Amino acid sequence: MPETLEAREALRRRCEEVAGRLDKSTPLTKDQMEQVARRTLDEAGLPESYVGWAMVMLSTAFWKDAVAAVEPSRRLFLLPHCLKHAEGCPAEYDQFGMDCKRCGACSIADFRAEAEAMGYRVLVAEGSPVVMKIIVSGYVDAIVGVACLNVLEKAIDKILLAGIPCMAVPLLSSDCRNTSVDEDWVAEMVRTEYRPAQAQTRSYVHLMRAAANLFERDTLQRIVPPQRSESILTLPEGDQPLQGVDPIAATEAIAYDFLARGGKHSRPFITLAAYDALRGDHCTGPDGAASTEQISDSVRRAAMSIETFHKASLVHDDIEDDDAYRYGQPALHHRYGLPTAINVGDYLIGMGYRLVSRESAALGAEVVADILDNLAAAHTRLAEGQGAELIWRDSLDKRLKPIDALKVYALKTSPAFEAALYSGIRMAGDVTPYVDAIRTFCRNLGVAFQILNDLGDWNGDQDNKLLAGGDVLGGRPTVLWALALASLEEADQAELLSTVAEDCSLTPLQRIAKVRKLYQRSGAFDSAQRLVDKHQQRAEAVADEIESEPLRRLLYFLVDTVLERPSEPAPPSPPVVAITSPA
Repeated sequence: MPETLEAREALRRRCEEVAGRLDKSTPLTKDQMEQVARRTLDEAGLPESYVGWAMVMLSTAFWKDAVAAVEPSRRLFLLPHCLKHAEGCPAEYDQFGMDCKRCGACSIADFRAEAEAMGYRVLVAEGSPVVMKIIVSGYVDAIVGVACLNVLEKAIDKILLAGIPCMAVPLLSSDCRNTSVDEDWVAEMVRTEYRPAQAQTRSYVHLMRAAANLFERDTLQRIVPPQRSESILTLPEGDQPLQGVDPIAATEAIAYDFLARGGKHSRPFITLAAYDALRGDHCTGPDGAASTEQISDSVRRAAMSIETFHKASLVHDDIEDDDAYRYGQPALHHRYGLPTAINVGDYLIGMGYRLVSRESAALGAEVVADILDNLAAAHTRLAEGQGAELIWRDSLDKRLKPIDALKVYALKTSPAFEAALYSGIRMAGDVTPYVDAIRTFCRNLGVAFQILNDLGDWNGDQDNKLLAGGDVLGGRPTVLWALALASLEEADQAELLSTVAEDCSLTPLQRIAKVRKLYQRSGAFDSAQRLVDKHQQRAEAVADEIESEPLRRLLYFLVDTVLERPSEPAPPSPPVVAITSPA
């Protein structure tokens, strides 16, 4: 970033001028914002190295009026842990998060006090991976924040694409520790005056909230009332979670509990958004909240069915892979036993079909029949892909060709995306013009997503408490394994195969270290990234040909949000992360 305050001020003013000329009807993608930033720097004769900083300034200027249109009580003020004394910060965590008010070692307390006096909700967290969850949960409608530049650059894509009004001031160093900030800029940002106005920029936030809300207890009770009890049962914690529960109602209770637990709810969001895109695109517009409320329960049930099938597949996947955790809690087969978990997965499948099959009166018999047929086909392909993976895992020959790994991915991952899109479009009208495009788009999206999942596996998974390289330890076929075998010399191939042999004497950590070394030697990680790029380009090419602008925009949004590139492992979460608001 520019080294002097004078230089930063000058570039910020230029970014504000440029942002004032941008079309604000739809959010810019990160790539589009980068193009504008590079052009701005080039015209100013400034170095390309400022591009990330310029993007943050452009984004802040782009959304300034939208933030102003949000009441302070509906804004989130995001702060880093400590500006100057990270190692010796005396502030402690309490039930409200980090207690900076009695510290005084840096300016966080001053910023926080002023923001809270204005009515802001405040979150003190480094980078804060929970921000999107907070937005989707409905707590706030805009974000203003302070963070290190690399965190802002990583976060900007999803925030921009989702249409969430946001402003930010970067810290004055390359990381988030022991640094400083342009304090006058932060004060100016926090003091952004509330000016009621209608939203100008389209946003997916209301549809995201609608998808997440489907699995809240009250909504589940209303839309899918339980059949074995008057209301959804609350399962107690501890070693006997089914104690006192009627055995006939137990399966239903576990299924509802698992449905309401965790997940990004991306599949029901896709169904709702595809439906809206071809029914006028009202839910992303100025009256998005009110329009989203008008979506019928029949459409909501169809969207819920996709998540129900997904949750069933997770239960069965966890059993087949003997994974210990799901959503940071013991997997169902560890908590309730293997037979019960299998049964709950089966129950969820039945529930998913029932959510659609009973809607003939509201949606039309032909629509319901088409959706059910598509769901059944997706379910069959998923089982074929999972079956191929299991057969490979249990075979003695661990050789695998990249094309075979990609076929498994296309069967395992793509059908859920396809079913979600198909269902939304079919409920909106004639799906025939889109069938081939949906299939091709979802095949490439699903394959790219699964490859990214493989790459992410080498960073570990804090929520599910997995070691990096868990796919190798679990014996799962991956494209990384296939690419390495295709590129290594014969001796190195034999060494790689030896790591999964039954008589391998290496410890798990030693096996992972050896496999990582061989993957790096083969170039498998780089080759996998290139495959992601290729499949992403193919998905984007399909989106380019879609005539409906709202549907085309949705497909671009899915590409950019589903295909999130893996990053380095995140630091451990603080012991308490809470949103606060004035008492």
